[in-house]
Amino acid sequence: MKVLLTGANGYIGTRLLPVLLEQGHEVVCMVRDQRRFAEESDFDDQVKIITADLLQPESLKNIPEDIDAAYYLVHSMSSGNQKFAELEAESAMHFVKAIQQTKCRQLIYLTGIANDVHLSVHLTSRLSVEDELKNSGIAFTILRAAIIIGSGSASFEIIRDLAEKLPVMVAPKWVNTRCQPIGIRDVLGYLTGVLLNEKAFNHIFDIGGPDILTYKEMILQYAASRNLKRWILTVPVLTPRLSSLWLYLVTAVPYSLARSLVDSMKNEVICKDERIKEIVPGPCFTYKKALKLAFEKIEQHSIVSSWKDALNRGYLDTSFMDQVKVPQNGVLEYKVKMPFKRQTEEVFDNIWSIGGSRGWYYADWLWNLRGFIDKLFGGVGTRRGRTNTVSIHAGDVIDFWRVLLADKKNARLLLYAEMKVPGEAWLEFKVINYRGESFLSQIATFRPSGLWGRIYWYAMFPFHIFLFKGMARQITTYVSNTEVI
Repeated sequence: MKVLLTGANGYIGTRLLPVLLEQGHEVVCMVRDQRRFAEESDFDDQVKIITADLLQPESLKNIPEDIDAAYYLVHSMSSGNQKFAELEAESAMHFVKAIQQTKCRQLIYLTGIANDVHLSVHLTSRLSVEDELKNSGIAFTILRAAIIIGSGSASFEIIRDLAEKLPVMVAPKWVNTRCQPIGIRDVLGYLTGVLLNEKAFNHIFDIGGPDILTYKEMILQYAASRNLKRWILTVPVLTPRLSSLWLYLVTAVPYSLARSLVDSMKNEVICKDERIKEIVPGPCFTYKKALKLAFEKIEQHSIVSSWKDALNRGYLDTSFMDQVKVPQNGVLEYKVKMPFKRQTEEVFDNIWSIGGSRGWYYADWLWNLRGFIDKLFGGVGTRRGRTNTVSIHAGDVIDFWRVLLADKKNARLLLYAEMKVPGEAWLEFKVINYRGESFLSQIATFRPSGLWGRIYWYAMFPFHIFLFKGMARQITTYVSNTEVI
């Protein structure tokens, strides 16, 4: 089949793509920035890539006419835009109008279970997208999932953060809401199982695993699987706003995503029926098995995708890849050029491992303090860590930085700050060989926004001198436990 895959850079799309290719389908990936897809994907030479933005209808003319089916896997849940529901409906409307000009025979949409009468704003917006797809005149298949458990999924990472970090939790009453979690592998099985399956045409299916658990039970079962003793005390006084703030401060999720999740957690997400098993037969993984599989991927350093890879402000914003060229004019810089005697590959391996569990090599407490302050001001903080400890691609997250360029061939790593600052910030690492000597080049670039931006830079400058010199020195001398001295 010739399949259009929207959201090809997203958590689900990144995992669905290799499955479709393995099954022999011809895949057209629709992305907003072809550069990011080419940097991140191992399949860019096996697929056709088209550039399009759902909020710019004219760009959708790039969709090929001869597609057989289309996956709609985009959303703006964490965009932070107050009008995200309107934007989602508008995006779906533009998508439908473009698809109606093709030979597409099926639209497949993955969304959330919405069986309650009174739904959150997030789930209500998903229903409006469903309506647009159902009224397209093209056969639709809508899969409504409960929370998805897999390495890198937002739900899994939140449960992981809570269980790993808090021995005792004072939680709001929503932790007693029931849910039917489903493993990411089962989601992919259903997404491919309904593809051009006429029995699935014009149907809405609930999909979930075999277990029905409260959020409290999911946290405690996770803790038990990690041999952790945890206690959860529920109180009725935590409002959705306070609960969202608590989730935001304790976990890696941005506040907008935390608020959407908390608002949705008042709704039970349990399958109303199991008709999907008649279309795509076979058992689903239990919650405990899904957890085990997620940890196997983490331990093998083979996390395919993460919710954190999505842009901080959501898919509706312009591409961060436009920042890959560091500006030269109107900027302030702090440069460190550190000579070293070690093998170039050893130093570059240290650069490649920066952030996350490895840390920043020098005065990590200062980085953590800066991350905590960033959280207080509504930023992302340092809790996002890294998706993978051994590899980096453009678009990946490293704490409160976004990877713009990860060029192993030329030994260069370029990061762009997603923290709250009065301006824009870049951090570049590069290994240079000059006249028989090797140097680590480390450049912090800041483009201030007005007077406050300059005040911020000069106030931080003493810390930069202390921090960046120490970091460069440690990067050139650090030896991990796995290296042979």
